[in-house]
Formats: sequence, C-alpha cells, structure tokens
Amino acid sequence: MFSFYRGPYFKDYFNQPTRAEIGTMVAILEIGALIASLSVGRIGDMIGRRRTILYGSCVFFVGGALQTFANGMPMMIMGRIIAGLGVGALSTIVPVYQSEISPPHNRGKLACIEFTGNVSGYAASVWVDYFCSYIPSDYAWRVPLLLQCFMGLLLGLGSLIICESPRWLLDNDHDEEGIVVIANLYGGGDIHNDKARQEYREIKMNVLLQRQEGERTYYEMFRKYYKRLFIAMSAQALAQLNGINVISYYAPLVFESAGWVGRNAILMTGFNGITYLLSTIPPWYLVDKWGRRKILLSGAIAMIISLSAISYFIFIDIRATPVLTVLFVMIYNASFGASWGPIPWLYPPEILPLSIRAKGASLSTAANWLFNYIVGEMTPILQEWIKWRLYLVHAFFCAVSFVLVYFLYPETANVRLEDMDQLFGDATTAMPTPAQHAEVESLMSARSPVPSLDIRRAPGQFSADNAIPGLDINPPQGQDGKGPPEDETPKREGLGGWISRMANPGRKNSRGANGETGSYRRLGQNDD
Repeated sequence: MFSFYRGPYFKDYFNQPTRAEIGTMVAILEIGALIASLSVGRIGDMIGRRRTILYGSCVFFVGGALQTFANGMPMMIMGRIIAGLGVGALSTIVPVYQSEISPPHNRGKLACIEFTGNVSGYAASVWVDYFCSYIPSDYAWRVPLLLQCFMGLLLGLGSLIICESPRWLLDNDHDEEGIVVIANLYGGGDIHNDKARQEYREIKMNVLLQRQEGERTYYEMFRKYYKRLFIAMSAQALAQLNGINVISYYAPLVFESAGWVGRNAILMTGFNGITYLLSTIPPWYLVDKWGRRKILLSGAIAMIISLSAISYFIFIDIRATPVLTVLFVMIYNASFGASWGPIPWLYPPEILPLSIRAKGASLSTAANWLFNYIVGEMTPILQEWIKWRLYLVHAFFCAVSFVLVYFLYPETANVRLEDMDQLFGDATTAMPTPAQHAEVESLMSARSPVPSLDIRRAPGQFSADNAIPGLDINPPQGQDGKGPPEDETPKREGLGGWISRMANPGRKNSRGANGETGSYRRLGQNDD
C-alpha cells in the first residue's frame, strides 16, 4: 500500500504528508492487529475457530470500507486501525485452524501453501497499485483500497462452508460433530473408518488428560510452557526484525534510494513481488522432508549475505547500483519467502498444546504485530537518518536468528500435535499417558517410544480398553453401538451435502446434555 501513498493524488488529497506521517499511517494498522491478537486467543477458545474467522473477516471489511471512502486523515487512520483488528484476529486464528485440521505428514506443506496465498495477495496488490497509478484522479488510491474489501468478503463467505476444528469440537465436548469432521478429514466421510476413529481416540485422550492439569490461565501457561512460548514468540518477532517489511512496505523507497524514480520504482516492486511469490513454492515440497530447522538456518544465511550486499552497493553508489540493488533485494525476498516467511506462522500452533494453543498463538502473533509496528514506524525515518546502514541492522538480526534456531529450536516435522509433549519433555499431566508408558517399555524393546510414531503398530493395538482404566475415549455410541445415532450418521453425503451441513450446523435434537442449545451437541463427557 505504500506504493500509492507516494502518488500525487494521494499526497494532494491529504495535504502532502511527511514521511513520518506516512509511516504512522502505514504502521497504525499493526496497533489494531496487536490489540486483536492479544484478545482473540480467548475468543477463539470460546466461540470456535470458524466463527472467529467469520467475525474477523467482517471487521476487516468494515475497516477497508472506511479507508476506501476516507474524507480525511482521521477517517483513514480509523479505517486502518479497524482493519488491523480484523487482520490481527485472522492472522492469529487461521494458523491455529490450519494446524488443527492438517495431518502430521503434510502439516508443513499446507501451512506453506497458506503463506503462498498471503504473498500472492501482496504481489497482486503491488501490480494493482502500479496499474492504478495511471488513473488521473483520486481513484488511483481508492480502487486498491476497495479491492481489499472484496477479499475480506470472500474470506467471510468461505468461513461459512468450512468445517470447525475437530480438536476444538472435542475440547468442548461436541463429540458427535467431532467424529463427523474427523471422518471427513481422515476417513473419506466414513465415521466407521479405523483411521478416523483412532484419530478421534488420540485427540480425546489428549483433551481429557490436559484437563487434569487445572486452570488454563496465562500464569499457568507461562509457568509450564515457557520454553515453547519463547520459541513461538521469538520466531514471529525475528521474522519482522529480519527486515521483510523494509522491502514489503517500503520497497519503492528502497528502489528510489538505489536510483529508480517514480513509477519505475513501483514497477521494480512488482517484479520483486513476483520473485517473492515464486520463492514460496519450494517449501511446499521441502518443509516436511528437510524439516523446519534446516530451512530456517539456510534462509538466515542467505538473508545476511543479501542484506549486506544491498547496504554495500547503495553505499558505494556506482553505475550498476540500481541493477545490483534490485538483484539482491529479489534474492533477499526469495530467501525470506522460502524460510522465515512461512515457518514462523507454522511453528507456534504446532508446538503449543491444545489447552493453550489459541492463547499461545495469540501471544506469538502479538509479538509479530508489535515488531511489525516498530519496523513500519521506524523504517522511513531511519532511511533518512542512517541510509544504507539500515540494512546492516537487519542483517545483524538475521545472525541472531541463526544462533537461536541452531541452539534452541527443535525439529517438529512429521510429529503429531499430541506428541509434542514428548518432544519438549514438559508434559505435566496427572496421569501417565500410553505414550509415556511406551517410552519406559521402549528401554527394554525395539518399539518406538511414542505409539503414534510406531509404524509397526497393528491397527487397534492402542484403544480405550488398554489406555487408562475408567477413561472413555471411544467415539460416541449410537443406537447400533457403532457410532452416532442414525439421524446423525452421514453416509457418504458428497461435497454438496457436506457444505450444506457445515453452513447450517444447527440440526434437530441439538440440545446439549446440560440443556443448552447451539450448533453442536454436548455429550456429557465428564472431566474425571
């Protein structure tokens, strides 16, 4: 959006704002995002992931409309703040939702595809700004702002047809809906599928055991999972300190400082956006094979080199500086897009336990938006004050990123969400889980210490009968003793029926065990 902020019609309409004023206008969105990201964790736990996405989309739409029809700086800033509230809610809850519906063997790939979608929006916005710069009126900046309303509307409509997170459903005792969603995700719609029912048992076991840990307060979260929270928050903070918003928000300024002027600076930003977009595709195929650590480490090294080169060529200011700057900016953006772009959004929700996943993800996203705001606010000022040295500052933080990842970040590729306790060694459940029993037994055998990772385990070997005495983690029993009641049982309903049911979850007999009504039935699963 910084591209059209540099346009003559925008400047004339808002009385020639200074660089500091433009920086505040750009960065104020992050204030709204910071506020929303801090609160949406609790909201997402209360109303569910899908409904949070819907409400976040509506808020973003309103903010975009206020910006589009702004008649002065106060209205524009108000629109930016409200849009930021929507962005903060969505950027927190969507990665959580993504991780909770994804199978472990391609969870990383799906998260990287999601990030590619984000970057495609950025790349498209740059080209929209470029072509709209030819409009000889205020529509040169109003049209790009209007298009973001359309994207918010599209996301809101999409939230009406997606399923709810099965882990949220089971955590809130909506067991019948949970097994239906799990069957759609893992069993081809068949609720009697062995894989789907086994997944249900694993998730429900984890839910019931985590309830025995007590209150899910922020204090308990910091006390028990401080290491995971530090990793989650540092990953998001370093993603911003590594300098991406210097390029994403202020690329035209970067190219102007290197010798590109006016519309040519926006054009170079457009080509850079294409490179950025293409760089996000390789992680689809590498993130679950190479793992998270190798990608983050290699990306940090490539960014150190490219940022240092950008600083050097702007400093020496030779004839080839404009071309070389564009080249290394593209290398930097490609390095970030293939590493520190997608992974920090994937890492927090997958390492945090279900009991505090939404709250922890909200804190990590808040860290992202806080440092996003700081970088966005300071970049135009620092570009005037320290010029080429700014890129060396971000190169330093890339080096810090390398050190932290090398010594602190564990590898989480292909590990189930329910098995992260064993990876971090900070499980505090009141009762030992079958996985912990197996870890002890593995000292005397060749089995995997984590049952869900033991590829030699026969189907049905791990069941409610040999888990914890008295603990019922079987899927809901119906009239036939095999599944949900007959009127609740889907029989390969097809895509149309599934969309219809998900868009209209309220069904007959939807009164809960405690008398409450709602979209999902509570089955009265006791905590003890």
